[in-house]
Amino acid sequence: MSLKAAIVDDEPLARSRLRRLLEKVAGSELQVVAECVDADELLATAQRQPLDVVFLDIEMPGPDGFSALARWQGPLPMVVFVTAWQEHGARAFDARAVDYLLKPVSAERLAQAVERLRERQALNGLRTPSDDDGARRIPLQVGHRVHLVPERQINVVEAQGNYLEIDCEQGRYVLRRTLAAFAQELDPALFLRVHRSLVVRAAAIREIKPIGSGRYRLDLHGGRRLISGRNYRGCIDPLLRRNPVVEAG
Repeated sequence: MSLKAAIVDDEPLARSRLRRLLEKVAGSELQVVAECVDADELLATAQRQPLDVVFLDIEMPGPDGFSALARWQGPLPMVVFVTAWQEHGARAFDARAVDYLLKPVSAERLAQAVERLRERQALNGLRTPSDDDGARRIPLQVGHRVHLVPERQINVVEAQGNYLEIDCEQGRYVLRRTLAAFAQELDPALFLRVHRSLVVRAAAIREIKPIGSGRYRLDLHGGRRLISGRNYRGCIDPLLRRNPVVEAG
């Protein structure tokens, strides 16, 4: 991998620190060819200098980082957001960001971002022009990190008191969120509310079996078993009509 990168941050010390960390974790695989203080300077730089990746702050004087991407001319480079604000994670996956780093960034966390850049570059190299890596990613915060998890890798979201337990293909996350708020971020064509405390991805369900009183037993492909709430029968019945091969009893 040999990537040409720009660092965009209005704070000189932040730019300098990130450059040093990138030299440490990426070495010659990544070359910082530009440092920009705001969105306007980034856009002007991109007209003169091809960029493979942009390490982009969000809140800066003048137009913010998202505005820079909206005004971009030509194919977008890979984007890694580097910000002190965790609440922009939902917009980051809409922008198809490779990663979302919270300041202060550690060398370990930055190394993970560089590895994701390697993976994305390899994917781009294998792609045909008609391919599209447009998978939606859901921001899941773990401590000071925000993981952008592909939506189709989320199987079950379960409310546990004031927290959510999110069962994904690669493991489980625990977040302090309400189920109603989190469910609004999910594609309603992919996910079902099957209980007051459960949301499940429809494609993760292997078998559905009625157990009486308007409830169903849901067996998932990964072996997990769920019981739906009687008040949510209307959410499951359409799935049975669309997928008659799913056992209904």
